[in-house]
Amino acid sequence: MGLIESVHGGYVHERRIVVLSDWCSKLIPFDSKVLDVGCGDGRLDRLVADKRPDISIRGIDVFQRKDAAMPTQTFDGESIPYAEGSFDIVMFVDVLHHASKPLTLLREAARVARQAILIKDHLVEGLLAHSTLRFMDWVGNARHGVALPYDYWTLAKWHRVLDDLGLNIDVWESNLRLYPFPADLIFGRSLHFFALLRMPGENTIHIQHD
Repeated sequence: MGLIESVHGGYVHERRIVVLSDWCSKLIPFDSKVLDVGCGDGRLDRLVADKRPDISIRGIDVFQRKDAAMPTQTFDGESIPYAEGSFDIVMFVDVLHHASKPLTLLREAARVARQAILIKDHLVEGLLAHSTLRFMDWVGNARHGVALPYDYWTLAKWHRVLDDLGLNIDVWESNLRLYPFPADLIFGRSLHFFALLRMPGENTIHIQHD
């Protein structure tokens, strides 16, 4: 492992997963049954479950990791192996830009979720956005064998896709502060977002507050 990967794994990743767990804990509604699609090693789910004992959370991934912090079910990366309306919330945390068929996965999430879909992903907006995201993706995922199609969407495309699926935006937050200052000025800025997307026909979702 090179110096960059060592620094990322030993410091950046640790901070990032804590910040992500804080956001998930804040945005998941009370007493929800949650499915995390692309849960990886399960550490994020473990942190969220510890912070939010009122929810139940289950993870699926295309890989089964021996060191997983939570039980994980494998799936084919396209079809979510649960019936319609099986979960209150389906979440994707930095998953859709790795998927070979992200629209298929989003449609599957809309089928399985009763209340909402929670997404953390990227925006390719601003100066050198695509090259910066590629670099971060490579450092964080290449050594783990994660697919890297570098398929990042503009804000306009995100809104177009969500409109086509009939999903309503309850929360859209792009100031996540994933990285310490001044690194966040380069690797944070407007390149990341969290969105809580309400299913058609659902009322406004009440989330946790600080």
